[in-house]
Amino acid sequence: MIAAGSIAFLLCPKRLAPTQTLFGLLFGVVAGLMFDHTIAVPPFDLYDVGDQAAYTGFDIFSYLMYAPFGYFFIYFLERRRIRGVFLMFYIVVWVALALLIEYVGLLVGLFHYKEGYLILYSIPIYTFLQSILVLMNRTIFAPRS
Repeated sequence: MIAAGSIAFLLCPKRLAPTQTLFGLLFGVVAGLMFDHTIAVPPFDLYDVGDQAAYTGFDIFSYLMYAPFGYFFIYFLERRRIRGVFLMFYIVVWVALALLIEYVGLLVGLFHYKEGYLILYSIPIYTFLQSILVLMNRTIFAPRS
């Protein structure tokens, strides 16, 4: 996933400002780290990342797969100038994509659910993160008049 996302990023026309590009890439990584270190560790401990309960160097490396996700979310949001009611649909589509990626992560052993955690519990997390990403992007990078 890291390779595919990196190749897609490199091949994609650069239409965002460098700071906006960096923001999108970092948002994906930071959001993944933040939520995994909130709900995947005690006292919640709802899932494990990787093949061990303890974090390893590879687990930290695996967070790079989230970088293109944040970038492409902003890229298509800006490129298509998505606003109004279409923004809700856009977020729903990206939440579905995030669930698909998480499901693939389950299949390949990247995530191991515990304590009855279900993939559906990730829906409000992804919805919150995508909404915050829109708000932050528009607040920070909105054209000034």
